[in-house]
Amino acid sequence: MTEHGPMVLRVVRAVVGPHDAEDAWSETFVAALRAYPELPAGANVEAWLVTIAHRKALDVVRGAARRALPVGELPDRPGRDGRPEDWDPDLWRALAELPPRQRQAVAYHYLAGLPYAEIAALTGGSTDAARRAGADGIRTLRRTYLKEER
Repeated sequence: MTEHGPMVLRVVRAVVGPHDAEDAWSETFVAALRAYPELPAGANVEAWLVTIAHRKALDVVRGAARRALPVGELPDRPGRDGRPEDWDPDLWRALAELPPRQRQAVAYHYLAGLPYAEIAALTGGSTDAARRAGADGIRTLRRTYLKEER
């Protein structure tokens, strides 16, 4: 948890958003602790944790569709703890507007460092489809997010 916790938290924050990320993160590690004894020796622990985080993030997204979204107050001074909306609200808005597959591919590849083959296994598509989703997501971010800087 100490070694991989920050990476998992960044990934779930990018996928589900800031309000539900800590729940998905906690559920990821509860599930991981239960399943750890059966993890094969030599397994890629990061990929395994991201797989669990992906499933927990999907559970959170499905649950959020059934309930109202909470509205919180903005802090006086934003923290720098890895929440995208704290360090750049415009980037978070652009990321949140991506279709789910593109947002997941961008988060898993660029934040967690997973190869596209593992992203494909996670999201249920081909390696080429994961690569395309990541490329499309980055292209969209460059067009929508970076246009404000020009």
